[in-house]
Amino acid sequence: MTTETLPDIDIEAPAPGEVFDAETRQKTAYLPLYKVIMWDDNLTTMEFVIRMLVKVFGKDYNTAEKLMFEVHLAGAAHVDTLPLERAEFKVQQVHTAAALENYPFKCTVEPA
Repeated sequence: MTTETLPDIDIEAPAPGEVFDAETRQKTAYLPLYKVIMWDDNLTTMEFVIRMLVKVFGKDYNTAEKLMFEVHLAGAAHVDTLPLERAEFKVQQVHTAAALENYPFKCTVEPA
């Protein structure tokens, strides 16, 4: 009677944030993700929030409108999940645009 066994492969366990592909025997590292949160205020227009969601975060108009209403009604909304540098860059873009239009609009980044 024949017994099949798997070949002996010396594979170290992947670290958190890494995935090991057994077929290619390669490790792939993934950057930790962060949530971008938009916060409501009494001065920033709904149109501005929608514009930022469309232009900066690449949302379609209907999704942007739903997220804008979530920000408005709930006080804040999670609008995207990205690696830290990209999340911080997009937040900076929103803050710069808000400052140019004299809005106090704020976004924050927090671990996902």
